[in-house]
Amino acid sequence: MNHSEMQDHHSPASHDHHAMMIRDFRKRFYTVLALTPPILFLSPMILHWMHIPFTFPGSDYLLLLLSTFVFLYGGRPFLSGWWDEMKDRNPGMMTLIGFAITVAYVYSAATVAGLKGMDFFWELDTLILIMLLGHWIEMKSVAGASRELELLVRLMPSDAHFIQDNGQVKEVRASTLAAGDRILVKPGEKIAADGVIAEGESFLNESMLTGESRPVHKTKGDKVIAAAINGNGVLKVSVTHSPADSYLSRVVQLVKDAQKARSRTQLLADTAARWLTIIALLAGMVTFTWWFIDGKGLAFAIERMVTVIVICCPHALGLAVPLVVAKSTALSAQNGLLIRNRTAFENARRITTLVFDKTGTLTIGKFEVVRYQSTLAAFTPEDIMRLAAALEKGSEHPIATGILKKVKDLDIAPGNAADVQALSGEGITGVVDGKKVAVVSPQSVTGLSAGKDHLQKINAGETLVYVVVNDQVAGFIALADQVRPESRDAIRTLHQNQIKTTLLTGDNKVVAEGVAKDLGMDNFFAEVLPHQKLEKIKELQGQGEFVAMTGDGVNDAPALAQADVGIAVGSGSDIAAETAGIVLVNSNPKDIVSLILFGKATYRKMIQNLLWATGYNVIALPLAAGVLYKQGILLSPAAGAVLMSLSTIVVAINAGLLKVKK
Repeated sequence: MNHSEMQDHHSPASHDHHAMMIRDFRKRFYTVLALTPPILFLSPMILHWMHIPFTFPGSDYLLLLLSTFVFLYGGRPFLSGWWDEMKDRNPGMMTLIGFAITVAYVYSAATVAGLKGMDFFWELDTLILIMLLGHWIEMKSVAGASRELELLVRLMPSDAHFIQDNGQVKEVRASTLAAGDRILVKPGEKIAADGVIAEGESFLNESMLTGESRPVHKTKGDKVIAAAINGNGVLKVSVTHSPADSYLSRVVQLVKDAQKARSRTQLLADTAARWLTIIALLAGMVTFTWWFIDGKGLAFAIERMVTVIVICCPHALGLAVPLVVAKSTALSAQNGLLIRNRTAFENARRITTLVFDKTGTLTIGKFEVVRYQSTLAAFTPEDIMRLAAALEKGSEHPIATGILKKVKDLDIAPGNAADVQALSGEGITGVVDGKKVAVVSPQSVTGLSAGKDHLQKINAGETLVYVVVNDQVAGFIALADQVRPESRDAIRTLHQNQIKTTLLTGDNKVVAEGVAKDLGMDNFFAEVLPHQKLEKIKELQGQGEFVAMTGDGVNDAPALAQADVGIAVGSGSDIAAETAGIVLVNSNPKDIVSLILFGKATYRKMIQNLLWATGYNVIALPLAAGVLYKQGILLSPAAGAVLMSLSTIVVAINAGLLKVKK
């Protein structure tokens, strides 16, 4: 098994292959185990130790026959692995094991043929037995480490209730659904495809997809994600993506890509494993030469060499990082933390400053109009709301949503707008009732009539937009956005981990200062346009900070790309934030904290595994070579195999203990 490709075991075919390999190792182990008692009973060394003078004509040939079967059948995975590594010119663990058991077998067979010396068939048998057991346990651990991703794949429902043009419902395979189809989702069922609710309302359980533990209330017009579990309501959903292009399918592919990615830590482990292979072969040869020259005999020298080579197998080292990668990436996806870039994820431990976008991350992102006023006699306050609503009708911006909601509550007809254009970072403009109208931010009106006066009258926590008619400020609308309850805890936890927090927003200084002070943040940048965010990130980096930037992945793309760690927040079902190394499904600031803490925990697991895998060899190699031989301490090849297998199991168990703290 090639551990560097361990992460590819996710498709149904590869899972079947992996399960077949586990069964194969189990079968070989039990077969060798059944032959072990007769091999031990026929071994002269064992009989000598037990003071049993048992022998019969041809016993040595029977011992050779049984041991040959064990070598060829039980040792076949290691011998074929050795051959594959030699063909690839990439010697590794299988090279060491294959070489060790071949030397042990050839020497022992030669003693039966007449070479003077004592065979160690029993050691060959126990060595192969323990190596088979170790690989069997290890492969089960590898399968367990990837099980979280397999569970994600299995979340997808296989059937759907397709609503035909005549209104009749037909049972179809979910895989046949296409964009534009309508499906019926009954209470307690899984949603078969991504879509938008056309009729009905319900609470959906999305915990396995987004990490959100509480059911989410969904009504007509809301987006739904395939595999989410419906509550008590009956829903009719208009499909927006086929199951193959669904959010869950893309998450699974994203996880696979991230697991295949080679981070610096993995490259370090691979390099260390290659060097350990070379060191093991050289150490084995030096050990053999030393003891043979020392006069301990050929059998003793070979036994020491075999023990050194076996005990130095870079098995645990080869698994140290891939097991943690498989576990961490799948666990992250289950908790709404989608890792696009492994290095960015591991670099989360180095973050010294975290830059937050305000709207929708630290705040709820749902603006409500708290006051509105006209500043020109020609317009009433209701006119100001009507003009603003006319421009904002097609926008999904939180401010637009707040204005449209207020207009609906006031029962004001918004009117129609023409030539509507978005002004990046400033607002929106168009033509309403033959007049040039704009809804813009405070910094856009400082040079216009009546703009500056109202700019000074913003209340803390408010966001102010101006309605400009024919280049004159006709009025203003003040909206308020509530701070998320989770934001304070998130900022507090970041400070406890020595991470400074900075607010970066296009909002005015009064609002930014109010939010930053309320949350206890270290710094804030206000009235920053999208293209200026990049410069602010550079400014912080120039001060020696290791900066993480949170943004929506679209307007903040340049800043996300510039940041040392880019985190796209609140992307929902849109996970195509190409510039971000990490995508968070929810906008909850606690998820950002979870990400950083989980990144640190993941890195700790990797380092713990690497230290164990290398430290074990530092201690075990001298013992295997026989440095304490005169003190009566000598490891047999079987004991070396036990220690090597134990180190692998420790690494696997340690990786399995990784958890996401929410």
